[in-house]
Amino acid sequence: MRAVIVCTTHRGVFFGLADNTDGDVIRLNDARMAIYWGTTKGVMELAETGPTAKSKISAKADIEVRSITAVFEVTPAAQAAWESYK
Repeated sequence: MRAVIVCTTHRGVFFGLADNTDGDVIRLNDARMAIYWGTTKGVMELAETGPTAKSKISAKADIEVRSITAVFEVTPAAQAAWESYK
């Protein structure tokens, strides 16, 4: 499984672990939603460095994401920040 951020047509921004990111539906394990990302460099900053102190991030859940517009690879540093977010 690899760490990714998935964006949707409904402006959803989700971090999670995915086996497969091909197709119209992506299953994410330990997914978290960025309610407010609080970045200075946009959504892609979430993939590079993870949530900031100003971010608001949801609790974890296993989900299926639909209406996908983008999938971002997440750096190891960003993954650690997402996974340790409280």
